[in-house]
Amino acid sequence: MQRELTDPFRYPKPNLKPDASVVKKGKKPKNMGKTLYRLWGYLAQKKRLLFLVLVMVALSCALGLLGPYVLGMSIDRFIVNRSLDGFTGMLVALGCIYFLHSVALFLQNYWMIGISQTTVFQLRADLFHQFHELPISYFDKKQHGELMSRVTNDIENVSSTLNSSVIQIFSSIITLIGTVVVMFLLSPLLTFLTLTIVPVMFMGMKWITSRTGVLFKEQQKNLGDLNGFIEESISGQKIVKTFSLEEKMINDMKEKSDELKNSAYWAQVYSGFIPKLMNMLNNASYAIIVGVGGLLALKSGAVSIGVIVIFVEYSRQFTRPLNDLSNQFNTLLSAIAGAERVFEVLDEEREEVDEKTAIVMKEIKGEVQFSHVSFSYESDKEILRDIHFKVKPGETIALVGPTGAGKTTIIQLITRFYDATTGNILVDGQEITKIKRESLRSHMGFVLQDSYLFEGTIKENIRYGRLNATDKEVENAAKMANAHGFIEHLSEGYDTILSANGNGISQGQKQLLSISRAILADPSILILDEATSSIDTITEVKIQDALKRLMKGKTSFVVAHRLNTIKHADVILVLDKGMIVEKGSHEELLKKQGFYYELHQNQFSEASE
Repeated sequence: MQRELTDPFRYPKPNLKPDASVVKKGKKPKNMGKTLYRLWGYLAQKKRLLFLVLVMVALSCALGLLGPYVLGMSIDRFIVNRSLDGFTGMLVALGCIYFLHSVALFLQNYWMIGISQTTVFQLRADLFHQFHELPISYFDKKQHGELMSRVTNDIENVSSTLNSSVIQIFSSIITLIGTVVVMFLLSPLLTFLTLTIVPVMFMGMKWITSRTGVLFKEQQKNLGDLNGFIEESISGQKIVKTFSLEEKMINDMKEKSDELKNSAYWAQVYSGFIPKLMNMLNNASYAIIVGVGGLLALKSGAVSIGVIVIFVEYSRQFTRPLNDLSNQFNTLLSAIAGAERVFEVLDEEREEVDEKTAIVMKEIKGEVQFSHVSFSYESDKEILRDIHFKVKPGETIALVGPTGAGKTTIIQLITRFYDATTGNILVDGQEITKIKRESLRSHMGFVLQDSYLFEGTIKENIRYGRLNATDKEVENAAKMANAHGFIEHLSEGYDTILSANGNGISQGQKQLLSISRAILADPSILILDEATSSIDTITEVKIQDALKRLMKGKTSFVVAHRLNTIKHADVILVLDKGMIVEKGSHEELLKKQGFYYELHQNQFSEASE
């Protein structure tokens, strides 16, 4: 049931335990240290520049410590002693200190931005490369919008944090060590009193971070889910409007937004405790230093007024790194959660690597044999069962059957998007698993039901069939697919720029371009998955004629719901519930009056109505 929030300031109590939706079942939650260590592996690629940044950080920290020290000593010398001897020199020295401090800050930030951008570039490149190494099964189980969120939102969070937080970590360590050392040399007692707030700080930080880590990861997950939902709802606008699903989509959007709002709210609430805690402890530290230091100065003269001023400044420098980290804590935790999500993809098992002995087939005649092949997407659900057939070179094989019968799965196995669970698939007598995937697919041409067109010109999209094809060859391929006519009527012809997925041209025209691409590839094995399903009747006649010319001499697998399109197939395989129930030509199967005959009669009786 959908949960409604009538009061925008009432939020359900958060679940502070990571669940299966946030952390993959069977895996321990990734920790902050491990993620930071992996990020360091990327940063370490720029060791020399990082060393210069570290030098600048050390210099800026040293100058930051020197400034308050000179100022405190100046108070004792010039104000307490009421003497202006050397006052001008002191001002010049302070000016130089703070000027050099500013230069060091500028250089460290300038270089660090370059390092962080290079790091993020490499991280994004690795992620993109990983996407192309993952098996098709991974993408079948994931929302595309959620994956896009990892490439955009999560990496952007990492980028913004590297730009600011890495320097802060170095600076904090050096500043903390340097401040404590100088403070101890000036007054061990005041140093001890100042350090008493540290355990309280860390206890508070530990309590808060144990909660915010889970909440920020939940926030990133909810953000990815929301992005995926929005992308799908936009892509499916025709379906939404056709079935009047606007209200449902809006309600689903509100529900997902509500989940994101709730997780983000509690993440910000808990992380917001940190700067408040730090400010309170800072003020307590100042009060202790001034109070105790004042008593020591008045009663025993153990410390001077200048030393008290130095301690107040150093106390601020001591707590400032922790303050800065607390102020950036939202970004830091969000970036770590984002980095974890990126590393989750990088850690996914890649598509099984071809065996070292796998061969490259320069030519393929087109003989394909399935020998008692069974397949399951999941171990407990068999999709194909004991599939057995042999296709001679140049034959056309049609795959027909009801939805879910296993037609497309057979195509997935031929192309090695998936591998058979049991049995063997042979191409030209060679086991398909012994052939390099790239080599196998290079001899195949595809025209799928949902043919994807990339952003770019029509010419470029057709040329994906063969990247080294000339403009003339591209045009000839379009003519064979009867696409040349509509292309010529476009304002820019073959140079017309298409938006993503070919928005701006009809579904039928997209299919024509996809067929042109397959013709240009000139494959030995042709795969047509509902190739003419989105084309009008007049165009279909032209396409069928073009496909006949294309398929001549090529082994062709045709998946079609409309049985009139596969009448001339050499062999028709009739599938039902993952098994081949009938096999033969169109006329032979009609004479049997079996399952194919029923499909044929049902389809044409519906058409006549």
